[in-house]
Amino acid sequence: MGLINKDSAKKKSLTREWVESFLVAAALAIFLRTFFFQIYKIPTTSMVYTLMPGDKIFVSKLTYGPKIPFTGFRIKGFRKPERADVVVFVPPHDRKKAYIKRLIGLGGDKVLIKEGNIYVNGKEVVDPMIARNYYYNQGNYAQEGKEIIVPEGKYFLLGDNSLSSLDSRYWGFADSKDVVGKAVFIWWPLKRLTMIE
Repeated sequence: MGLINKDSAKKKSLTREWVESFLVAAALAIFLRTFFFQIYKIPTTSMVYTLMPGDKIFVSKLTYGPKIPFTGFRIKGFRKPERADVVVFVPPHDRKKAYIKRLIGLGGDKVLIKEGNIYVNGKEVVDPMIARNYYYNQGNYAQEGKEIIVPEGKYFLLGDNSLSSLDSRYWGFADSKDVVGKAVFIWWPLKRLTMIE
C-alpha cells in the first residue's frame, strides 16, 4: 500500500514540475514578445524586392521602445523612427492587422510624389533605400502635383513595390503610438538570411 502511494506522489510531483516549467516558459515567451521582439511572416508583394512573400522577419520593439499593454504608455527606446526605416505598425483603416512599410514622411514633412520620385520639403530624396524604387501617383494622398503635409505625431509610409502596395497613398497617416517596431532581419528561409535595409 505504501509503495502505491509513493509512486502516485512521484507522478504528481513530475506532473507538477512539467506544468510549472511550461507556465514559466509561456510567461517568459509573452514577456519577450511584449517588450523585446516579435516574429512576422510577410504575406504580400508590397515590399518586393526588400521583402518577399513567405519571408519570416525579426522585428525589434526595443529600437523605438515597447508599449506597455493596456496602457498608452511606451517605454523609451534607443531612438525614434527615421526616414527609410522599414517599420511594422497598425494602420488606421485596419486595426486587426500589422502592416510593414518604409517610413517616408515624419510629422511636419511636406511629401510629394513626382515622376516616380519622392520629394520631402521640396527636395528630392536621394537615400538609395528610397530612391531605388519607383512610386506611383495613386490614391487620395498621392495625387499628381499634390503635396501633402504629414501631421505631427504621424507617419507617411509606402511600400517599396508601389504598384501593389496598399499604403499611406490610400489611407493616410499612421499614428506614432501604433508603431510596433523596426524590422531588423530576415531569418527564414535561410537562403534569404540578411539584414533589412
